[in-house]
Amino acid sequence: MSSTRQDAWNQDEDLYLAEVVLRHIREGSTQLLAFEEVGKQLSRTSAACGFRWNSFVRKQYKSGIELAKKQRKELKKQISDGSSPQTETHILGSADDNKAANLDLTFQQVLDYLTVLNNKAGSALSDQEEKQKLLEKINDLEKKIYYLAAENEKLTLELQTIEKDYRSLIEIMERARKMVVLQEEDRHPKVKFQMDKNGNLERVEK
Repeated sequence: MSSTRQDAWNQDEDLYLAEVVLRHIREGSTQLLAFEEVGKQLSRTSAACGFRWNSFVRKQYKSGIELAKKQRKELKKQISDGSSPQTETHILGSADDNKAANLDLTFQQVLDYLTVLNNKAGSALSDQEEKQKLLEKINDLEKKIYYLAAENEKLTLELQTIEKDYRSLIEIMERARKMVVLQEEDRHPKVKFQMDKNGNLERVEK
């Protein structure tokens, strides 16, 4: 039995770790089983494999993880619908068919297919990022609404105070005007006239 390795991970080991974990995700298995499988092949502990995956490798395969989860969901849907998923025999057919398939299926076709899948996964990730940005924008707008509502309430109270002061000022000015009029009347009393017996007007003091 080989001893547990303590050396640094290389690029090929990271790639193998990613392939195994993504396969387990697609098949509906657990990452723990994936780490155990990788650990046996690379003579590392499952804990070391899990740490390497979560701390470094997983970040490099975000779109691949999303794609694997979608494939797992489709597989579960096929099983629940009663239709068994296609096996390699169904897909590849007989040995003679395999020879024909190997002749027809080129590396470029495989690469184009994987590129399309990668673009779809990237598009889904972009939609998720755009959704997150919109949610953050909504939160910012809600904060602005709360601020404007508070500011509006403050201005409304100030306006009511100004209107109250204005009415008080008008009342003071009205009372002052009446006092001036009364003082003028006292200073210059009105003259009243009446007709005497002979039909002449005579002045009557109030």
